[in-house]
Amino acid sequence: MNIATPFFQQCAQTPDKPAFIEENSSITYAEFKTQIEKVATFLKKQQIQNQCVAIALDRGIDAATCIYGVLQTGAIYLPLDIKNPVTRLTTIINDAQPSFIIGKGPAPDWLEKSDSWLDISQLLLTDAESYLPVQVNSTDLATILYTSGSTGNPKGVALSHQALLNFSRWTSATFNLDQQDRIASLAPFHFDLSIFDLFSSLATGASVYFLPSRLSLSPSRLTAWLSEYKITTWYTVPSLLSFIALKGALATTPLPHLKRILFAGEVFPSQHLIKLADLLADTELYNLYGPTETNVCCYWQVERQRVTAERTIPIGDAACGAQLTMDNETGELLVKSLNNFSGYWQQGKLQSFNAEFYPTGDKVSLNEQSEFLYHGRLDRMLKCSGYRVEPAEIEQCINQLNNIESCAVVGIKDQTSGQRPAAVIVLKNNAKLAETIKPLRQQLAPYMQPCKFVVLDALPSLSNGKTDYQAIQNLFKKT
Repeated sequence: MNIATPFFQQCAQTPDKPAFIEENSSITYAEFKTQIEKVATFLKKQQIQNQCVAIALDRGIDAATCIYGVLQTGAIYLPLDIKNPVTRLTTIINDAQPSFIIGKGPAPDWLEKSDSWLDISQLLLTDAESYLPVQVNSTDLATILYTSGSTGNPKGVALSHQALLNFSRWTSATFNLDQQDRIASLAPFHFDLSIFDLFSSLATGASVYFLPSRLSLSPSRLTAWLSEYKITTWYTVPSLLSFIALKGALATTPLPHLKRILFAGEVFPSQHLIKLADLLADTELYNLYGPTETNVCCYWQVERQRVTAERTIPIGDAACGAQLTMDNETGELLVKSLNNFSGYWQQGKLQSFNAEFYPTGDKVSLNEQSEFLYHGRLDRMLKCSGYRVEPAEIEQCINQLNNIESCAVVGIKDQTSGQRPAAVIVLKNNAKLAETIKPLRQQLAPYMQPCKFVVLDALPSLSNGKTDYQAIQNLFKKT
């Protein structure tokens, strides 16, 4: 079944109910269906089934319309982070090779093939044809989500309709979503948390409220917004929840309608979770775990009496019908699930992943309750504000700058976002640090920007000549 089908089935039951609310505008299920069909009618004439279509729009009703319109035709949606630097956007476009890119207004200057650009406002002028989503095989691809890559370039995680449907059905049932729910949506559509906002919600008749991005910088206004719109459900990252626990005026802003908060993407500092749990005593809290390649494969409902400041919380038990096992030698978590990705999208094609179990790269153990505990990465990957960040990609950008001889990037602890990248660099020709690293603002996404730089005469190395990352890590502990 097509991941878009449950929405069309729900639309027949609740046509007049709000589907999405964005700032001062809203759209009902029936109106959203019409908008989807306008986009799909145009795209269907282009015969793009099983082809990739990029969405270059901010999170909101227009972007959601395009995503569903692409899926209705049996094509694959690729959500772009339009706030990313141009170099990263062009790298992704050149690798993904989408048939079309849907945006707003004229084609941007950075786009090499402007004939692939489609203006959403023009698509919405199309005379809609009413038809159900194209039937697809369960293994056909639904989306490609680009993450940071260990080779220094972004990599596209390809997810099938089966993977999205399995997750959507599990969340709808596990968290008892229904037509009365009001779901706050802050996750960008290129981030896998958005799968819940886009599909679990509309399959159950819930209404999705787009949380204005600017409020993420103002925790007290954010909690006031949650209260004003009587939000019942929110799936977000621990760094933001820590922020509102500390500075969100929750003690004076009751949230009686907030039934549940789901969080994922990074470790939740226990002391901040304790504070949040105390302030939201009647709200159920859930820790969801899983890399983009598996979506959610493990979860734990927070038991308040078991959370202590000295210990990290469990990631819990298997989710979404997953089978979980550990490598006996390394403790690496291995996952078999219908959620599992199909492979990586490279140079416009799927490079299939055919192993039965996906190796997460995360080290785990079992506690006395047979729940999984997370002990960090086996490789160098970082989790920054919920995003997966490969230090190699940051290193590649830094090494391409003028007057850089060498560099190394590690992750350091941050009280609100879990981890932040930090860099040591070796400069050439007595260059000035500030001028040398200035171009990084235009080349790296904000969450990939190193928060600290240390200049050295040479990178520390091991006896085998490899970079001594542990020595670099210790260096930042002293600064």
